[in-house]
Formats: sequence, C-alpha cells, structure tokens
Amino acid sequence: MPHILVVEDDADVRAALLRALRAHGYATSTTPTGLAGLAELTAGGPDLVLLDLGLPDVDGGEILRMARAVSKVPVIVVTARDEEPLMVRTLHDGADDYLVKPFSPEQLHARIQAVLRRSGAPNRPRELSVGGLTVELGGRVARLDGIVLDLTPREFDLLAYLAERPGQVVTRRQLIVDVWQLAYGGAEKTVDVHLSWLRRKLGETAREPRYLRSVRGVGICLTAPETN
Repeated sequence: MPHILVVEDDADVRAALLRALRAHGYATSTTPTGLAGLAELTAGGPDLVLLDLGLPDVDGGEILRMARAVSKVPVIVVTARDEEPLMVRTLHDGADDYLVKPFSPEQLHARIQAVLRRSGAPNRPRELSVGGLTVELGGRVARLDGIVLDLTPREFDLLAYLAERPGQVVTRRQLIVDVWQLAYGGAEKTVDVHLSWLRRKLGETAREPRYLRSVRGVGICLTAPETN
C-alpha cells in the first residue's frame, strides 16, 4: 500500500491519524515539524502527505508552497480551520484536497484513495516479505517460515515499520517518533526492550542475530538471514 507521511505537531491527533492509516494497511511515517516533513518529502519517501497548517516551526501553508516548488507528491491538508477563503487559497497553492477536523477514519481513507487515483500513485503490497518473514499489514499478522508469530500490537508495529524498510538502518529516534509517536524522545530503553522481545520471537539474540541487525552507534535494520 502507499506510504503516507503525516506532518502534525499535536501528539494525540498524530497518534489517531497513524492508527487510522495503519488500520487500512498504509505504510506510515510522521514528523511534528514542517521543515522535517519537507525534508522527507523532497527525499522521495512518501506517496502522499497529510499536512496540518498550524505547525510550530513554519506555517503549513508555507510548507505547502515550498513543497510544490520541488515535488508533485499529493498533499491533503488536514486542519481544524474551516474558513472558506483559507480553503480556497490553500487549494490554489497546490493542495490536492482539504479536510476539516474532526473526520472519520473512513472519510480519510476515501479522500486518500481518491487523491491517489487522480495522481496515479502506485499501490504498494499489503504483504511484506523479508526472507522467511512475512508481514500482512491489513490483517496485522506476521509469520516466520509460515508460522504465525504471537506479537503484541506494539511489537507488530515495530516489525512492520522495519519490514517496510528492509536493509535500511533505522535510528532509535526514528522509532520513537514514528512507532511510539513521541516527539521529544525519552523512550530509548523502551525501544531496546521491545527489540529484545521481538528478537526472542524471531528466534534470535543480539549476539546471534538472524533478522534484526544492530549497527553500533547508529540503529537497527531488518535483513534476510542470508544477507547478514
């Protein structure tokens, strides 16, 4: 399924959006600031951006105009501001849709699908495979060599996030922001504990890794055993 970038500074709203997106099988990433979102957008990561207007560093409307100068990736503005002049100006500035909070997960999904159809963005598979590991995003089921893994919701989210980025080293900071939805850090030990639990369920240890490979001082990546 497509990769959706959420640019939203409110932690509660951000968490709700990510839950709704993941329930529909989307790959996700998130940032609480506009400039960080713009950097990820220009790096070529997402297929669509959900952009709040009230950001702490740069106004979302300005981020939209900067994004349109360098990228054609679809942008849906999600905001509590329902003034018609602002809506019209934002659409003229290049937003592909304008969605006023609050809205239902079903409405969000329908708007995303409509924008992606218009833009011709490619669909990504709902099932990810890395070696003998498969992760079904929609059904939230992970299997190792055909056997279903007994994962907690957080363990599944962590595994899915890594499986969406096979071979890519992911920092603990990225995991804290994108999986735990904590903008200001402070959960490094929690990340380490969950990685330890996940290793155990994958039948490995930090000293004898199979899928989860640590890069000292950098982070963690998920790779097929034969490439370790």
